[in-house]
Amino acid sequence: MADATFDIIVLGSGPGGYVAAIRAAQLGMKTAVVEREHLGGICLNWGCIPTKALLRSSEINHLLHHLPDFGFSADNVRFDLDRVVKRSRAVAKQLSSGVGYLLKKNKVTVIDGSGRLAGKQTLAVEKDGKPVATLTAPNIILATGARARQLPGLETDGKLVWSYKEAMVPPAMPKSLLVVGSGAIGIEFASFFRNMGAEVTVAEMVDRILPVEDEEIGGFARKAFEKQGIRIFTGAKVSGLVKHADSVTATVEAGGRREEITVERVISAIGIVGNVEDIGLEGTGVVVERTHVRIDEYCRTGEPGVFAIGDLAGPPWLAHKASHEGVVCVEKIAGLNDVHAIDWSNVPACTYCRPQIASVGLTEAGAREAGHTLKVGRFPFIGNGKAIALGEPEGMVKTVFDAETGELLGAHMVGAEVTELIQGYVIARTLETTEAELMRTIFPHPTVSETMHEAVLAAYDRAIHF
Repeated sequence: MADATFDIIVLGSGPGGYVAAIRAAQLGMKTAVVEREHLGGICLNWGCIPTKALLRSSEINHLLHHLPDFGFSADNVRFDLDRVVKRSRAVAKQLSSGVGYLLKKNKVTVIDGSGRLAGKQTLAVEKDGKPVATLTAPNIILATGARARQLPGLETDGKLVWSYKEAMVPPAMPKSLLVVGSGAIGIEFASFFRNMGAEVTVAEMVDRILPVEDEEIGGFARKAFEKQGIRIFTGAKVSGLVKHADSVTATVEAGGRREEITVERVISAIGIVGNVEDIGLEGTGVVVERTHVRIDEYCRTGEPGVFAIGDLAGPPWLAHKASHEGVVCVEKIAGLNDVHAIDWSNVPACTYCRPQIASVGLTEAGAREAGHTLKVGRFPFIGNGKAIALGEPEGMVKTVFDAETGELLGAHMVGAEVTELIQGYVIARTLETTEAELMRTIFPHPTVSETMHEAVLAAYDRAIHF
């Protein structure tokens, strides 16, 4: 390279890395991004975006099989799996190309290769084992992301035991699946394959599904999934995978019982580990805890001039959290006066299953454990005219307030399009809104968002429609 000196180097171009690079360029800093595989990272290419395209297809398949409910009829309703997958991959490709365009537009230098710290303010880049460049910058942002966790006995093989990658490009629709893990990734795949007609079993190690969500919301979701025909084991241990020519027999232990389940495919969705290997952390002040880099509220590591963002830097493992960290990190480096410390408690979580799940802030149990006296409001979708008109009466909104101050401590939702609605509560928390302002807010009618207003009113025994 003619010039290998920059103000900022970003290692990784996922939703944290590319956003950090663009913001740095906007602030007038000479910026480089080093990426070993796909611009946009896992999220755009093999995560958030293509999975949503698949889930959209499964929603349509569900609706097509319920046409009589809306006054329609159709014969021989079927889907072409190859075209479903092809559309998902096309969406991912379009957005990955868009990231490339945005980086070019902002004059960010993109370097193809793997990078590793190689001394103070230095990053060495190689491709296929051969040196590409030695870059220098006073600020280096690590955004290398994470990968699927592998457990002994449940290792993915790409054929019978799938990771998220194989699950997104199935060569044929399996008639039956076992999904191990009920976090957002596991539940989204369980929902997709069930809505496409497969028999689905979910096994979760802890005593409830969606373990990071409010327990009441998780319980509501479980009932909805079981009503759809998804079989769910909690407090479960999966062992003894026996592979056959085109199926797998798994031993599931739960509730004091032991059962053998034979399915065509197994999806392993048991968490992630940070990509901390081979990036030159040895001999630095960077602290790694349980495969993730420890950072402060401005994404600074223990090594001066080295920062970390996104999945590499720990939970919550969400694309929008990574992007936000990237912006805060760069603005702190630039010395802006109004940079806010990151508040991870205000990162919304969304799961795009059917019904959708979304939340922000403390759960009811978490708020009680933190010592708050609570006002809790609940409002069901069945009391909302728009939800009924949409044919989506299954849902619920829950609000958690501090009884003394009126602070909105948390909000939790399950139902149609709640992943779009949750931002209203996120804004309310960011503005430090109390119950008084939320009660005075006028919500449009008829909309599903009215459930949000009613859930606030319900916390103070003022709900109108339930």
